[in-house]
Amino acid sequence: MDWPQAALILLGGIVVLMAAGVPVAFAFLAINIVGVLIFMGGMAGIDQLVDNASGTITTFTLVPVPLFMIMGELFFHTGLAMRVFDALDKCLGGIRGRLSYLTVGGGTLFATLSGSSMANTAMLGSLMMPEMLKRGYKKHMIMGPILGTGGLAMIIPPSTLAVLLGSLARIDVGALLIAGIIPGLILAVLYVVLIRIQIARDPDAAPGYAAERAPLGEIAKAFAINVLPMGLVVFSVIGLILLGWATPTESAAFGVLSVVVLALCFRSLTWSAIVKALTESLAVTAMMFLIILGSSTFSQVLAFSGATSGLLGWATSFDVGPNVMLLAMLVTLIVLGMFMDQLSMMMLTLPIFMPLVATMGLDPVWFGVVMLLALELSLATPPFGMLLFLMVGVGPPGTTLGEVARAAAPYIGCTLLLICLLALFPQIALFLPHLMN
Repeated sequence: MDWPQAALILLGGIVVLMAAGVPVAFAFLAINIVGVLIFMGGMAGIDQLVDNASGTITTFTLVPVPLFMIMGELFFHTGLAMRVFDALDKCLGGIRGRLSYLTVGGGTLFATLSGSSMANTAMLGSLMMPEMLKRGYKKHMIMGPILGTGGLAMIIPPSTLAVLLGSLARIDVGALLIAGIIPGLILAVLYVVLIRIQIARDPDAAPGYAAERAPLGEIAKAFAINVLPMGLVVFSVIGLILLGWATPTESAAFGVLSVVVLALCFRSLTWSAIVKALTESLAVTAMMFLIILGSSTFSQVLAFSGATSGLLGWATSFDVGPNVMLLAMLVTLIVLGMFMDQLSMMMLTLPIFMPLVATMGLDPVWFGVVMLLALELSLATPPFGMLLFLMVGVGPPGTTLGEVARAAAPYIGCTLLLICLLALFPQIALFLPHLMN
Protein backbone atom coordinates (compact mmCIF):
# COMPACT_ATOMS: atom_id res chain seq x y z
CA MET A 1 0.00 0.00 0.00
CA ASP A 2 1.31 3.48 -0.91
CA TRP A 3 2.00 5.96 1.89
CA PRO A 4 -0.84 8.38 0.92
CA GLN A 5 -3.36 5.55 1.34
CA ALA A 6 -1.82 4.53 4.67
CA ALA A 7 -1.89 8.13 5.88
CA LEU A 8 -5.49 8.52 4.77
CA ILE A 9 -6.58 5.37 6.65
CA LEU A 10 -4.74 6.21 9.87
CA LEU A 11 -4.92 10.01 10.10
CA GLY A 12 -8.30 10.22 8.39
CA GLY A 13 -9.68 7.51 10.66
CA ILE A 14 -8.60 9.42 13.78
CA VAL A 15 -10.23 12.63 12.56
CA VAL A 16 -13.48 10.87 11.62
CA LEU A 17 -13.77 9.08 14.96
CA MET A 18 -13.08 12.28 16.92
CA ALA A 19 -15.60 14.19 14.82
CA ALA A 20 -18.15 11.45 15.59
CA GLY A 21 -17.66 12.06 19.31
CA VAL A 22 -15.61 8.98 20.17
CA PRO A 23 -13.40 9.69 23.23
CA VAL A 24 -9.85 10.52 22.17
CA ALA A 25 -8.18 7.56 23.87
CA PHE A 26 -10.61 5.04 22.37
CA ALA A 27 -10.30 6.64 18.93
CA PHE A 28 -6.53 6.11 18.99
CA LEU A 29 -6.89 2.54 20.28
CA ALA A 30 -9.45 1.65 17.61
CA ILE A 31 -7.30 3.00 14.77
CA ASN A 32 -4.26 1.27 16.27
CA ILE A 33 -6.03 -2.09 16.02
CA VAL A 34 -7.09 -1.40 12.43
CA GLY A 35 -3.54 -0.30 11.54
CA VAL A 36 -1.97 -3.37 13.14
CA LEU A 37 -4.32 -5.74 11.33
CA ILE A 38 -3.54 -4.06 7.98
CA PHE A 39 0.17 -3.23 8.27
CA MET A 40 1.70 -5.42 11.00
CA GLY A 41 0.53 -8.93 10.31
CA GLY A 42 -2.64 -9.32 12.34
CA MET A 43 -2.67 -10.87 15.81
CA ALA A 44 1.12 -11.11 16.07
CA GLY A 45 1.23 -7.35 15.56
CA ILE A 46 -1.33 -6.81 18.32
CA ASP A 47 0.92 -8.70 20.78
CA GLN A 48 3.78 -6.41 19.79
CA LEU A 49 1.51 -3.38 20.14
CA VAL A 50 0.57 -4.34 23.71
CA ASP A 51 4.25 -4.77 24.64
CA ASN A 52 5.13 -1.37 23.18
CA ALA A 53 2.15 0.36 24.83
CA SER A 54 3.05 -0.73 28.34
CA GLY A 55 6.50 0.78 27.97
CA THR A 56 5.24 4.21 26.95
CA ILE A 57 3.42 4.93 30.21
CA THR A 58 5.97 3.36 32.56
CA THR A 59 8.79 5.72 31.61
CA PHE A 60 10.37 7.62 34.50
CA THR A 61 10.12 10.98 32.69
CA LEU A 62 6.31 10.99 33.08
CA VAL A 63 6.46 10.87 36.89
CA PRO A 64 6.35 14.72 37.24
CA VAL A 65 2.90 14.83 35.61
CA PRO A 66 0.85 13.46 38.55
CA LEU A 67 3.15 15.19 41.04
CA PHE A 68 2.63 18.63 39.45
CA MET A 69 -1.11 17.96 39.32
CA ILE A 70 -1.19 17.12 43.06
CA MET A 71 0.90 20.20 43.85
CA GLY A 72 -1.50 22.54 42.05
CA GLU A 73 -4.62 20.95 43.50
CA LEU A 74 -3.23 21.13 47.05
CA PHE A 75 -2.28 24.77 46.54
CA PHE A 76 -5.85 25.55 45.52
CA HIS A 77 -7.82 23.42 47.98
CA THR A 78 -5.77 24.39 51.04
CA GLY A 79 -6.52 28.09 50.47
CA LEU A 80 -2.91 29.14 49.84
CA ALA A 81 -3.97 30.69 46.52
CA MET A 82 -6.44 32.99 48.27
CA ARG A 83 -3.69 34.28 50.55
CA VAL A 84 -1.61 35.32 47.53
CA PHE A 85 -4.52 37.22 45.96
CA ASP A 86 -5.37 38.97 49.21
CA ALA A 87 -1.77 40.18 49.56
CA LEU A 88 -1.61 41.45 45.97
CA ASP A 89 -4.96 43.19 46.34
CA LYS A 90 -3.59 45.41 49.12
CA CYS A 91 -1.06 46.95 46.70
CA LEU A 92 -3.35 48.24 43.97
CA GLY A 93 -5.56 50.77 45.72
CA GLY A 94 -8.23 52.45 43.60
CA ILE A 95 -6.57 52.43 40.16
CA ARG A 96 -8.97 51.96 37.27
CA GLY A 97 -9.08 48.33 36.14
CA ARG A 98 -7.46 47.10 39.37
CA LEU A 99 -9.29 43.76 39.28
CA SER A 100 -8.14 43.08 35.70
CA TYR A 101 -4.55 43.83 36.72
CA LEU A 102 -4.98 41.69 39.82
CA THR A 103 -6.19 38.83 37.62
CA VAL A 104 -3.01 38.98 35.52
CA GLY A 105 -0.67 39.39 38.48
CA GLY A 106 -2.25 36.77 40.71
CA GLY A 107 -2.90 34.39 37.82
CA THR A 108 0.73 34.58 36.68
CA LEU A 109 1.94 33.79 40.18
CA PHE A 110 -0.55 30.94 40.52
CA ALA A 111 0.61 29.60 37.13
CA THR A 112 4.07 29.10 38.66
CA LEU A 113 2.48 27.05 41.41
CA SER A 114 -0.23 25.00 39.69
CA GLY A 115 0.97 23.54 36.37
CA SER A 116 -2.56 23.32 34.92
CA SER A 117 -4.25 25.83 32.61
CA MET A 118 -7.70 24.44 33.39
CA ALA A 119 -7.13 24.74 37.16
CA ASN A 120 -5.68 28.23 36.74
CA THR A 121 -8.62 29.45 34.66
CA ALA A 122 -11.24 27.81 36.89
CA MET A 123 -9.70 29.36 39.99
CA LEU A 124 -9.49 32.83 38.43
CA GLY A 125 -13.07 32.58 37.17
CA SER A 126 -14.53 31.54 40.50
CA LEU A 127 -12.39 34.00 42.45
CA MET A 128 -12.41 37.18 40.33
CA MET A 129 -15.55 37.10 38.19
CA PRO A 130 -18.18 37.67 40.94
CA GLU A 131 -16.39 40.77 42.25
CA MET A 132 -15.76 42.13 38.74
CA LEU A 133 -19.43 41.71 37.83
CA LYS A 134 -20.42 43.41 41.06
CA ARG A 135 -18.18 46.39 40.22
CA GLY A 136 -19.70 46.82 36.76
CA TYR A 137 -16.81 45.63 34.58
CA LYS A 138 -17.73 44.93 30.98
CA LYS A 139 -17.61 41.28 29.97
CA HIS A 140 -14.51 41.55 27.79
CA MET A 141 -12.57 43.11 30.69
CA ILE A 142 -13.58 40.18 32.87
CA MET A 143 -13.25 37.17 30.60
CA GLY A 144 -10.27 38.34 28.52
CA PRO A 145 -7.73 38.61 31.37
CA ILE A 146 -8.99 35.35 32.90
CA LEU A 147 -8.67 33.45 29.62
CA GLY A 148 -5.27 34.91 28.76
CA THR A 149 -3.72 34.49 32.18
CA GLY A 150 -5.27 31.06 32.67
CA GLY A 151 -3.36 29.77 29.66
CA LEU A 152 -0.01 30.93 31.09
CA ALA A 153 0.19 27.75 33.17
CA MET A 154 0.83 25.89 29.90
CA ILE A 155 4.19 27.61 29.36
CA ILE A 156 5.36 28.83 32.79
CA PRO A 157 6.85 25.97 34.84
CA PRO A 158 5.68 23.70 36.32
CA SER A 159 3.71 22.96 33.16
CA THR A 160 2.38 19.41 32.99
CA LEU A 161 1.98 19.70 29.21
CA ALA A 162 5.63 20.78 28.89
CA VAL A 163 6.65 17.64 30.79
CA LEU A 164 4.54 15.51 28.44
CA LEU A 165 5.90 17.31 25.37
CA GLY A 166 9.49 16.90 26.50
CA SER A 167 9.00 13.25 27.40
CA LEU A 168 7.27 12.26 24.18
CA ALA A 169 9.37 14.41 21.81
CA ARG A 170 12.67 13.41 23.45
CA ILE A 171 13.39 17.03 24.46
CA ASP A 172 15.30 17.77 27.66
CA VAL A 173 12.38 18.24 30.09
CA GLY A 174 14.35 20.41 32.51
CA ALA A 175 15.55 22.72 29.73
CA LEU A 176 12.04 22.97 28.26
CA LEU A 177 10.52 23.88 31.64
CA ILE A 178 13.14 26.57 32.28
CA ALA A 179 12.86 27.91 28.71
CA GLY A 180 9.23 28.89 29.32
CA ILE A 181 9.99 31.34 32.16
CA ILE A 182 11.03 34.44 30.20
CA PRO A 183 8.45 34.04 27.38
CA GLY A 184 5.73 33.49 29.99
CA LEU A 185 6.67 36.66 31.89
CA ILE A 186 6.84 38.66 28.64
CA LEU A 187 3.37 37.42 27.76
CA ALA A 188 2.06 38.54 31.17
CA VAL A 189 3.56 42.02 30.56
CA LEU A 190 1.88 42.14 27.14
CA TYR A 191 -1.44 41.36 28.84
CA VAL A 192 -0.95 44.27 31.27
CA VAL A 193 -0.18 46.63 28.36
CA LEU A 194 -3.26 45.37 26.52
CA ILE A 195 -5.49 46.03 29.55
CA ARG A 196 -4.06 49.55 29.84
CA ILE A 197 -4.83 50.21 26.15
CA GLN A 198 -8.38 48.84 26.48
CA ILE A 199 -9.06 51.04 29.51
CA ALA A 200 -7.64 54.10 27.74
CA ARG A 201 -9.96 53.50 24.78
CA ASP A 202 -13.02 52.77 26.93
CA PRO A 203 -12.71 53.99 30.55
CA ASP A 204 -16.23 52.75 31.35
CA ALA A 205 -15.15 49.17 30.61
CA ALA A 206 -13.49 49.02 34.03
CA PRO A 207 -15.18 51.55 36.34
CA GLY A 208 -13.11 53.06 39.11
CA TYR A 209 -14.28 52.80 42.71
CA ALA A 210 -13.06 53.88 46.11
CA ALA A 211 -10.42 51.49 47.38
CA GLU A 212 -7.52 52.94 49.31
CA ARG A 213 -4.10 51.40 49.03
CA ALA A 214 -3.12 49.75 52.30
CA PRO A 215 -0.34 51.36 54.39
CA LEU A 216 3.18 50.34 53.42
CA GLY A 217 3.68 48.45 56.65
CA GLU A 218 0.52 46.41 56.11
CA ILE A 219 1.55 45.64 52.50
CA ALA A 220 4.99 44.51 53.64
CA LYS A 221 3.46 42.33 56.35
CA ALA A 222 0.99 40.73 53.89
CA PHE A 223 3.79 39.98 51.44
CA ALA A 224 6.05 38.58 54.13
CA ILE A 225 3.35 36.28 55.47
CA ASN A 226 1.37 35.28 52.36
CA VAL A 227 3.62 35.70 49.30
CA LEU A 228 7.27 35.25 50.25
CA PRO A 229 6.73 31.74 51.70
CA MET A 230 5.41 30.71 48.27
CA GLY A 231 8.92 31.32 47.02
CA LEU A 232 9.76 27.96 48.63
CA VAL A 233 7.51 26.25 46.07
CA VAL A 234 8.97 28.27 43.18
CA PHE A 235 12.51 27.46 44.30
CA SER A 236 11.67 23.79 44.75
CA VAL A 237 10.28 23.50 41.22
CA ILE A 238 12.30 26.02 39.20
CA GLY A 239 15.35 26.87 41.28
CA LEU A 240 16.46 23.30 41.84
CA ILE A 241 16.31 22.55 38.11
CA LEU A 242 18.02 25.83 37.15
CA LEU A 243 20.86 25.19 39.61
CA GLY A 244 21.22 21.62 38.41
CA TRP A 245 20.55 20.21 41.88
CA ALA A 246 17.51 18.13 40.92
CA THR A 247 15.90 16.49 37.92
CA PRO A 248 12.34 17.51 36.91
CA THR A 249 11.01 14.43 38.70
CA GLU A 250 12.86 15.25 41.91
CA SER A 251 11.85 18.92 41.75
CA ALA A 252 8.19 17.89 41.31
CA ALA A 253 8.42 15.78 44.46
CA PHE A 254 10.05 18.68 46.33
CA GLY A 255 7.27 20.94 45.02
CA VAL A 256 4.55 18.74 46.51
CA LEU A 257 6.49 18.51 49.77
CA SER A 258 6.91 22.30 49.95
CA VAL A 259 3.16 22.88 49.45
CA VAL A 260 2.39 20.35 52.20
CA VAL A 261 4.88 22.08 54.54
CA LEU A 262 3.38 25.52 53.83
CA ALA A 263 -0.16 24.23 54.32
CA LEU A 264 0.87 22.73 57.67
CA CYS A 265 2.49 26.01 58.71
CA PHE A 266 -0.70 27.91 57.86
CA ARG A 267 -2.78 25.16 59.53
CA SER A 268 -4.86 24.68 56.38
CA LEU A 269 -3.93 21.09 55.48
CA THR A 270 -7.15 19.18 56.12
CA TRP A 271 -8.19 15.66 55.19
CA SER A 272 -10.88 17.14 52.97
CA ALA A 273 -8.30 19.16 51.00
CA ILE A 274 -6.02 16.12 50.66
CA VAL A 275 -8.83 13.86 49.42
CA LYS A 276 -10.08 16.45 46.91
CA ALA A 277 -6.57 17.11 45.60
CA LEU A 278 -5.73 13.41 45.20
CA THR A 279 -9.12 12.55 43.64
CA GLU A 280 -9.02 15.32 41.04
CA SER A 281 -5.34 14.67 40.25
CA LEU A 282 -6.03 10.96 39.78
CA ALA A 283 -8.91 11.60 37.38
CA VAL A 284 -6.93 13.98 35.16
CA THR A 285 -3.74 11.90 35.23
CA ALA A 286 -5.59 8.70 34.35
CA MET A 287 -7.21 10.44 31.38
CA MET A 288 -3.83 11.77 30.20
CA PHE A 289 -2.09 8.42 30.51
CA LEU A 290 -4.87 6.61 28.68
CA ILE A 291 -4.52 9.04 25.77
CA ILE A 292 -0.73 8.62 25.82
CA LEU A 293 -1.18 4.85 25.80
CA GLY A 294 -3.21 4.97 22.60
CA SER A 295 -1.49 7.84 20.80
CA SER A 296 2.11 6.78 21.37
CA THR A 297 1.46 3.39 19.81
CA PHE A 298 -0.35 5.21 17.01
CA SER A 299 2.92 6.92 16.08
CA GLN A 300 4.60 3.50 15.88
CA VAL A 301 1.89 2.16 13.58
CA LEU A 302 2.14 5.33 11.49
CA ALA A 303 5.89 4.86 11.10
CA PHE A 304 5.58 1.11 10.33
CA SER A 305 3.00 1.77 7.60
CA GLY A 306 5.40 4.10 5.77
CA ALA A 307 3.12 7.11 6.23
CA THR A 308 5.61 8.99 8.43
CA SER A 309 8.53 8.71 6.02
CA GLY A 310 6.24 9.47 3.09
CA LEU A 311 4.84 12.60 4.74
CA LEU A 312 8.35 13.75 5.67
CA GLY A 313 9.60 13.23 2.13
CA TRP A 314 6.63 15.14 0.75
CA ALA A 315 7.01 18.02 3.23
CA THR A 316 10.75 18.42 2.62
CA SER A 317 10.35 18.25 -1.17
CA PHE A 318 9.10 21.85 -1.27
CA ASP A 319 11.79 24.42 -1.92
CA VAL A 320 10.96 26.61 1.09
CA GLY A 321 12.97 27.89 4.02
CA PRO A 322 12.65 26.86 7.67
CA ASN A 323 10.53 29.92 8.48
CA VAL A 324 7.88 28.99 5.91
CA MET A 325 7.86 25.39 7.13
CA LEU A 326 7.56 26.60 10.73
CA LEU A 327 4.65 28.83 9.74
CA ALA A 328 2.95 25.85 8.10
CA MET A 329 3.35 23.81 11.29
CA LEU A 330 1.93 26.64 13.41
CA VAL A 331 -1.07 27.04 11.10
CA THR A 332 -1.64 23.28 11.32
CA LEU A 333 -1.64 23.43 15.12
CA ILE A 334 -3.99 26.43 15.20
CA VAL A 335 -6.44 24.75 12.81
CA LEU A 336 -6.33 21.47 14.73
CA GLY A 337 -6.83 23.42 17.95
CA MET A 338 -10.24 24.52 16.72
CA PHE A 339 -11.41 20.92 16.91
CA MET A 340 -9.08 18.94 19.23
CA ASP A 341 -7.73 19.03 22.75
CA GLN A 342 -4.05 19.84 23.28
CA LEU A 343 -2.86 16.36 24.18
CA SER A 344 -4.48 14.84 21.09
CA MET A 345 -2.93 17.51 18.88
CA MET A 346 0.47 16.84 20.36
CA MET A 347 0.18 13.11 19.90
CA LEU A 348 -1.03 13.49 16.32
CA THR A 349 1.62 15.97 15.15
CA LEU A 350 4.80 15.06 17.04
CA PRO A 351 5.63 12.01 14.87
CA ILE A 352 5.68 14.35 11.86
CA PHE A 353 6.95 17.60 13.36
CA MET A 354 9.97 16.43 15.35
CA PRO A 355 11.75 14.76 12.39
CA LEU A 356 11.04 17.95 10.40
CA VAL A 357 12.57 20.05 13.18
CA ALA A 358 15.69 17.87 13.11
CA THR A 359 15.87 18.08 9.31
CA MET A 360 15.63 21.89 9.38
CA GLY A 361 18.25 22.16 12.11
CA LEU A 362 15.96 23.99 14.57
CA ASP A 363 16.70 23.90 18.29
CA PRO A 364 14.23 21.36 19.80
CA VAL A 365 13.91 23.31 23.08
CA TRP A 366 13.08 26.50 21.19
CA PHE A 367 10.57 24.65 19.03
CA GLY A 368 9.06 23.11 22.15
CA VAL A 369 8.36 26.58 23.58
CA VAL A 370 6.83 27.74 20.28
CA MET A 371 4.68 24.60 20.14
CA LEU A 372 3.49 25.16 23.72
CA LEU A 373 2.46 28.71 22.76
CA ALA A 374 0.58 27.35 19.75
CA LEU A 375 -1.12 24.81 22.00
CA GLU A 376 -2.00 27.63 24.41
CA LEU A 377 -3.61 29.48 21.48
CA SER A 378 -5.78 26.49 20.76
CA LEU A 379 -7.25 26.65 24.27
CA ALA A 380 -9.03 29.88 23.32
CA THR A 381 -9.82 29.35 19.63
CA PRO A 382 -13.44 28.65 18.64
CA PRO A 383 -15.38 26.51 18.15
CA PHE A 384 -13.96 23.91 20.58
CA GLY A 385 -11.35 25.70 22.72
CA MET A 386 -11.64 24.13 26.18
CA LEU A 387 -11.12 27.40 28.04
CA LEU A 388 -13.94 28.99 26.03
CA PHE A 389 -16.40 26.37 27.27
CA LEU A 390 -15.03 26.70 30.80
CA MET A 391 -15.63 30.45 30.73
CA VAL A 392 -19.17 29.97 29.42
CA GLY A 393 -19.77 27.63 32.36
CA VAL A 394 -18.45 29.95 35.06
CA GLY A 395 -19.64 33.16 33.38
CA PRO A 396 -22.81 35.09 34.22
CA PRO A 397 -26.14 33.73 32.93
CA GLY A 398 -26.62 34.47 29.24
CA THR A 399 -22.90 34.42 28.38
CA THR A 400 -22.44 33.15 24.82
CA LEU A 401 -19.51 31.42 23.18
CA GLY A 402 -19.21 34.36 20.76
CA GLU A 403 -18.79 36.86 23.60
CA VAL A 404 -16.09 34.74 25.18
CA ALA A 405 -14.27 34.30 21.85
CA ARG A 406 -14.33 38.06 21.18
CA ALA A 407 -12.94 38.73 24.66
CA ALA A 408 -10.13 36.23 24.03
CA ALA A 409 -9.18 37.60 20.57
CA PRO A 410 -6.81 40.40 21.74
CA TYR A 411 -5.03 38.00 24.06
CA ILE A 412 -4.58 35.57 21.19
CA GLY A 413 -2.98 38.48 19.35
CA CYS A 414 -0.50 38.92 22.23
CA THR A 415 0.50 35.25 21.97
CA LEU A 416 1.00 35.56 18.20
CA LEU A 417 3.18 38.63 18.79
CA LEU A 418 5.29 36.66 21.27
CA ILE A 419 5.74 33.84 18.74
CA CYS A 420 7.00 36.43 16.22
CA LEU A 421 9.44 37.78 18.84
CA LEU A 422 10.70 34.25 19.50
CA ALA A 423 11.23 33.71 15.77
CA LEU A 424 13.27 36.94 15.57
CA PHE A 425 15.09 36.52 18.89
CA PRO A 426 15.39 32.80 19.81
CA GLN A 427 17.53 33.68 22.84
CA ILE A 428 14.38 34.84 24.63
CA ALA A 429 13.65 31.15 25.16
CA LEU A 430 17.17 29.74 25.06
CA PHE A 431 19.01 32.12 27.40
CA LEU A 432 18.09 30.36 30.67
CA PRO A 433 18.63 26.78 29.35
CA HIS A 434 22.09 27.81 28.08
CA LEU A 435 22.80 29.44 31.44
CA MET A 436 21.69 26.25 33.20
CA ASN A 437 24.02 24.15 31.03
